[in-house]
Amino acid sequence: MTERFNGSFTQQEPIPEAGIEAAIAVMRHGRLHRYNTAAGEHSETALLEQEFAASVGSQYCLAVASGGYAMATALRAVGVTPGDTVLSNAFTLAPVPGAIASLGAIPVFVGVTESLTIDLDDLEAKLGEARVLLLSHMRGHICDMDRLMAMCDAAGVTVIEDCAHTMGAAWNGTPSGRHGAIGCYSCQTYKHVNAGEGGFLVTDDPHLAAKAVMLSGSYMLYERHLAAPPKEAFDDIKYHIPNISGRMDNLRAAILRPQVADLATQCRRWNDRYYALEEGLRDTPGLTVIERPDEETIVGSSFQFLLLDWAASAVRDVVAKCAARGVELKWFGAAEPVAFTSRYDSWRYAPSKPMAASDRVLAGIVDLRVPLTFSLDDCALIARIIRDEVSRAHNRGMA
Repeated sequence: MTERFNGSFTQQEPIPEAGIEAAIAVMRHGRLHRYNTAAGEHSETALLEQEFAASVGSQYCLAVASGGYAMATALRAVGVTPGDTVLSNAFTLAPVPGAIASLGAIPVFVGVTESLTIDLDDLEAKLGEARVLLLSHMRGHICDMDRLMAMCDAAGVTVIEDCAHTMGAAWNGTPSGRHGAIGCYSCQTYKHVNAGEGGFLVTDDPHLAAKAVMLSGSYMLYERHLAAPPKEAFDDIKYHIPNISGRMDNLRAAILRPQVADLATQCRRWNDRYYALEEGLRDTPGLTVIERPDEETIVGSSFQFLLLDWAASAVRDVVAKCAARGVELKWFGAAEPVAFTSRYDSWRYAPSKPMAASDRVLAGIVDLRVPLTFSLDDCALIARIIRDEVSRAHNRGMA
C-alpha cells in the first residue's frame, strides 16, 4: 500500500493557557493600547520587551506590529534614505526587499550558496556598493557570522539582521540578531512565537533604540518602556523623528510572554523533528541534504533540500506527486511566484541582474514547514514519502 500523510502543514499548536488567560485579562480591563496603563502598572508590551531583551542578551528591545515593520524601522534608524542602496540576500522572502523599497531605497542582491546562506565572496565583491547590509538568515540558515562581521566592519558597512527564521538560534554561541547593529524578529503565525502578527527590534545602541522607539509611535511616552534607553537619549531627537505608528498592542504581548519564556523548550522540539526528517532523507539518490556547520545552533522549524540540476518539469513532478500523498512542498525554482516562494527576479520594483550560480541553487531549493503539531513518526513518514518520490523520479532518469 502507498503511504500517505494526512496531517496539516499549516496547523500550529494552541496558544499556551497562560497566554490565553493573560489575553482574557487584557480584554476584561480593556487597556489594549501599550500606553494605556493604570496607576503603577507596567503594560504587557513593556514587560514583553524587557523579557525578550533578557532572552537574547540585548540592552534594548522594541515590540512592533510586524517583522517587516521592524526591518523598515531599523533601516530608517541607521539613516537609510530614498535612493540609497542596501545590500541584501537574493534568497529571501519578499518582506526583506519590501522593507528596503518601502523607504524608496534600492536593494542590491547578493548571491546564495549551496548551503543556502549568503555568498560571502559575492558580498565581499559588492561591499563598496552600499553602506548597509540587511542580512536575511533565510529559512534558519546562518552563514559564517565571524567572517561576515569582519568584512562588513572593515568596509564600514552597518549590518541589520533579519531573524524571522532564527529566533532562538545562534552562531558560535552568540544569539542570532546580536552580531549586527540591530536584530529584527517576527512573531507571525508561522514563526517561533505566534501572535498572528508582530515583531521585535533589538540593539545595544541607545541612539538607534531611541530613534526606533520614536519612529514606532511613542509620542512622548517613551519613559513607559522598560527596555528603552534613558530619557536623555531622546532629548536631541524627539522633535525630529517622524511618528510612523507600528506599535505592538497589549493583547498580542500577553499572548507572547509565555511563549518567549518557553522558547528554548520549543526550539529543542523543532530540532527533534528537523533531525528526524534529515535522517530519513539522507543518502536519497539525487537529493542533497543541507549540511549544518558545528558553529550553528539551529531552530529547525522548516526543512530544505536541494534537487540540484534537475529539470524544472522533474521538480514539478516530485512536488505534485508528494502533494497527492499529503506532503506539501514549496519550490523556489518556479518562473512565477507561488505563495511565499518568490525570488529576487520576481520583485520587479527592485532592479536585478541574473546571477548564474545563484540561479542554479534557487532552481533546486525545495522547502517544507515543520509545525510542532507533527510527531516524530509524522516526520519519519513525510521523509519516506519524499524519499520514495524523489527516488522514483531519479530512477526514471527525470533528474
